[in-house]
Amino acid sequence: MKFRMYIDECGNPGLETSENPNHRFLSLTGVIIDLNYVSQIIHPQIEDLKKKYFNYHPDEPVIFHRKEMVNHLGVFQLLKDEKTRIKFDEELLKLLKDWQYKVITICIDKKSHKDTYSTWRYDPYHYCLAVMLERYFFFLKENQDYGDVMAESRGKKEDSRLKKSYFGLWENGTEFISEKEFQKYLTSKELKVKPKQNNIAGLQIADLLAHPSRKEILIENGFENDLADFAKIVVQILKDKYYSRSGNISGYGKKFIA
Repeated sequence: MKFRMYIDECGNPGLETSENPNHRFLSLTGVIIDLNYVSQIIHPQIEDLKKKYFNYHPDEPVIFHRKEMVNHLGVFQLLKDEKTRIKFDEELLKLLKDWQYKVITICIDKKSHKDTYSTWRYDPYHYCLAVMLERYFFFLKENQDYGDVMAESRGKKEDSRLKKSYFGLWENGTEFISEKEFQKYLTSKELKVKPKQNNIAGLQIADLLAHPSRKEILIENGFENDLADFAKIVVQILKDKYYSRSGNISGYGKKFIA
């Protein structure tokens, strides 16, 4: 089997920080899916759901994006109707529950980290990505499978940063995993970066899960208070989706870096 980890980023990846949660916390959520399963199961089912509810044409595909869906923007204006929204949410949540995938979310408190260390050894994105790739490596090694990584394009400058960070880890390893070990299980030395418009199912799933997962971690660590009703159900689903080792999710499927 060959897996792909689809990554979504929440928060500001820069070194600057403040009390504003969007500046203070950076999180990466990776969704690990078998590529054959994406092709045969997830992609057809997610497209069928779009066709059922929205104005659909293959030349202009509907792209699931959490912010636009929550705010009923563009094609998602149909979700302003309560009955339609309830039915759509039920079907989407059932798919998120039934699909086979694993999730890893890494969240860093940049303010705490900056207060503890006078200088950054790595930029926050690189730090989170290193911790995430270590856990992805554990997953692949345990299953004796192979995989690569894909992230959503965020612009030329940002994409270059993502690719450079990934290649540095693939080429040099981390403190805990050598480059030879990474290269044994990661099939590509390059991070795949694709735009949202490419209608990649794995990236859309990562987008839907990233914000609830981040909020859950921040609530657990006393930085947030509550979740919206839809997000609460997503968090319940995630309990069975987080990557775990020896039954432990904390530190593996979910990790908070202070």
